[in-house]
Amino acid sequence: MLLLRYTLKQIEIFEITSPCIGVCQSGPKGFCVGCFRSRDERVHWIKLEQDVQSKIIKACAARKRRAKSAQNKKRTQTEQSPQLGFLDDSFNPKNQ
Repeated sequence: MLLLRYTLKQIEIFEITSPCIGVCQSGPKGFCVGCFRSRDERVHWIKLEQDVQSKIIKACAARKRRAKSAQNKKRTQTEQSPQLGFLDDSFNPKNQ
């Protein structure tokens, strides 16, 4: 039996606005640190169909969540593991 799959385009009533917040700087992974879009996504935004723009908006939200999570994890690790014990009272050269 042959199954046919139809994909329907979702029709957007309103234009999807650019997620740009005016920061426009590339981060370490190549995504904008303001809106989390790639260079290609920023350059071609106006030419993209609305369903593609919608997917980019969702991807940007996921990228932002991952970036915040990584930042929080990094902050927590530096608070919990002081370098060489100099940031707390556990380092005492007399004890060695």
